[in-house]
Amino acid sequence: MKIIKVLIVIILCVMSSLSITGCGSTNNKDFVRIHIRANSNESVDQNIKLVVRDAVVDYITPLIVDCTNSHDVIRILDDNLDIIEKIADGVLLNGGFEYRSHAKITNEYFPTREYGKYIFPADYYDALIVNLGSGNGNNWWCVAYPPLCFVGNDVGGNQVKYKSKIMELINKFFGR
Repeated sequence: MKIIKVLIVIILCVMSSLSITGCGSTNNKDFVRIHIRANSNESVDQNIKLVVRDAVVDYITPLIVDCTNSHDVIRILDDNLDIIEKIADGVLLNGGFEYRSHAKITNEYFPTREYGKYIFPADYYDALIVNLGSGNGNNWWCVAYPPLCFVGNDVGGNQVKYKSKIMELINKFFGR
């Protein structure tokens, strides 16, 4: 029985690394990105972007955590665009900002980006885009599917924690 558990863990780890790092037949249609674009690069706009990020990610995570494909994630996000905007607008309103948000699901071109140890080549990706005000500032982004969005605070960009659904399943499987 212990050998079977070890084999399952190894298979899950190999499948996870192959599907994200580009080894094999990874298709950009298998990913759904989230981009929250600040109104500007002024520190006040960049700071509120992070507060909006936390509120939006907190809302959508339980909605999509059990999704097994990108199509389901896109459908759920699309069905919740109004609520996502209301959440973002509530954060902006509470922060004293006069501009509001606009959320949309789109397929757009993104440049090559690194996300931790993963590289996402320049290409078209499906994405939830949340523009704050003009949306002309730097953005925060992550991958909603497969679920790679990080949790916790990124104070000064140094304290990032990655949340792995696979590791959660492995820990649950082994009773940790």
